Amino acid sequence: MTKGFDAEDLARSAALGDAEKPSQVGNFISVEFDDEDRVASYLFDADIQGYKGWRWCVTVAKVDASAQPTVCDVVVLPGPDSLMAPEWIEYKDRILPEDIQPGVIVPSVLDDTRLVPGANALIQDEDLDAAQIYELGLARPRVLSIEGRDQASKRWYTGDRGPNTPLAQNAPKPCQSCGFFIPIAGSLRASFGVCANAIAPDDARVVSVDHGCGAHSEATLPN
Repeated sequence: MTKGFDAEDLARSAALGDAEKPSQVGNFISVEFDDEDRVASYLFDADIQGYKGWRWCVTVAKVDASAQPTVCDVVVLPGPDSLMAPEWIEYKDRILPEDIQPGVIVPSVLDDTRLVPGANALIQDEDLDAAQIYELGLARPRVLSIEGRDQASKRWYTGDRGPNTPLAQNAPKPCQSCGFFIPIAGSLRASFGVCANAIAPDDARVVSVDHGCGAHSEATLPN
């Protein structure tokens, strides 16, 4: 096939045949040739409501150099400036804490990498030895995996209740030396605790040991 063969009218007719209205097939834009495979793709503006910037793409082919061109496919494709729907994101990857309102249930994800079977629980996280967990039936179906533990630690430490906030950097002393600091149980005990000071901005929240605020229990004592 040579680039001189003319199938624009054939391609336009094919697009008109697929369009709901003739007005939806606009001006000719361009044509791309594949001489080796005897294929050409014709592009026309698609004036379709809700498809701004899209084009009709009509693929035309020839069996050999002397054959008449035939239509292989008619589709509507996005152009470089097309209005596109945003990429779909699974609910589990886009849900936010504020989305959890009274009565809202978030379905459990069986393959959640943040969790592992309860049999893999660290003893220090359960406050019981293995025999007690087994005999008393106190094991949870799933517990935090290493990945889940790592994600939580990083999120807490780099968040508003870690050491790098203006509140913490201007505190007289860190949380770990505060009388209102309650270390959490388990393997994260060395890094995090809960604030129990009613007048502190982080009361009842998890804070890092090196977080801090102006309501430290020993703030009035000399260093």
